[in-house]
Amino acid sequence: MPYKPPSPCAQPGCPALCHSRYCDAHASQAHRDYNQNHRRPDSNSTYGRRWRAIRGLYLAAHPLCERCLTAGRCVRAEEVHHAVPVAAGGTHADDNLRALCKSCHSSVTLAANNAVG
Repeated sequence: MPYKPPSPCAQPGCPALCHSRYCDAHASQAHRDYNQNHRRPDSNSTYGRRWRAIRGLYLAAHPLCERCLTAGRCVRAEEVHHAVPVAAGGTHADDNLRALCKSCHSSVTLAANNAVG
């Protein structure tokens, strides 16, 4: 499958072309800035090394988006969603996890946030 053409790095003044938002030289700085200024301080204890291991194992066992499969589409899962959020008492147990593509994860998260607010 062909890739989309590279676009300029999002770092102001950087002329590099890349396939993601930032070039390799600026990606780690952008990630560090996001973690320092935009993430909740307790997110590393909730979504740290243990969660990354659980997430990787779950995606290996469920490689396709569960929501798309019910709609008859075959899309690779990229995110693991908690049916009951960890902040609301949910756990990392398999029965609380859903393998979703980025699109489905965004729409499920948006729907949940709109229902709360």
